[in-house]
Amino acid sequence: MQKLIIEARINEYQGRAENPKVPFLPAEIAADAAACRAAGAAVVHFHCRQADGQPEHSHAAYAETIRLIRAGSDLLTHPTLGYVAHEAGPQERLATVMRLAADPATRPDLAPMDMGTVNIDSYDPLARRFVSKGRIYRNDTATLEYFATQLVANGIKPYQSLWNISFMRQAYAFMDMSLVPEPAYHLFLLSGDSLLAGHPGSAAGLAAFTGLLPDRPRAQWTVCNFNGDLLPLAESIIRQGGHISIGLGDHPYAEYGRPSNAELVARVRALAERLGRPAATPAEARGMLGMR
Repeated sequence: MQKLIIEARINEYQGRAENPKVPFLPAEIAADAAACRAAGAAVVHFHCRQADGQPEHSHAAYAETIRLIRAGSDLLTHPTLGYVAHEAGPQERLATVMRLAADPATRPDLAPMDMGTVNIDSYDPLARRFVSKGRIYRNDTATLEYFATQLVANGIKPYQSLWNISFMRQAYAFMDMSLVPEPAYHLFLLSGDSLLAGHPGSAAGLAAFTGLLPDRPRAQWTVCNFNGDLLPLAESIIRQGGHISIGLGDHPYAEYGRPSNAELVARVRALAERLGRPAATPAEARGMLGMR
């Protein structure tokens, strides 16, 4: 069986109240990335942040962060597009990534394409009420076609984030149209009880995706559990040939003693080695994903 690609999802927009080891600033992100690389990660996904944890969407911050990551490791870099721009047009939403791509020193290796539109309101299961009621993650087909065309033309691997089965069907349509080259890279986005947009972070939620995989592999696939614990599913994912995307950006893992991102990566790596799937290096991951 092929090696395991481990992606460290190191911060997203998580705070430090439940785990103080979430990195914010460029130097913190780069140091955390280097530690994750040493622990077995091949990819790092990050969001730039300000010193107080607020989102930072400037080109300068992303350029600095990528340069620092590459100064400390050979990880594949996977920045976000920028949460603030969901209501903007496709050119504006992709503008920072395109500016980064213009310089080989800052060109990302991967960039996300969430393959559909979905409600992202937060739900409080204890209070039995929605905390918000008007948040929509909007990704229409024209926007996604623009993303795919621009990313591929600039040598960036599209990272197809799939929140549910309709997203998966859209992803395969893009592959059929040759907008996303094969092998594609799918993220099966499971989610905890506070975000209902994804399939639940359970065996049944995972099976909803894997049950629709074609007989002929056309994509590599990885799994995260946004706002939920991914570790109980890790063995099943590894045995089924999937990859693992894990980190403090998705869940604080306080129930495991508030580990660092690198400690989570090391835990997954140890499990994978016991199951006969050693962790892939960044160079090996690049080959598995068909990246130049």
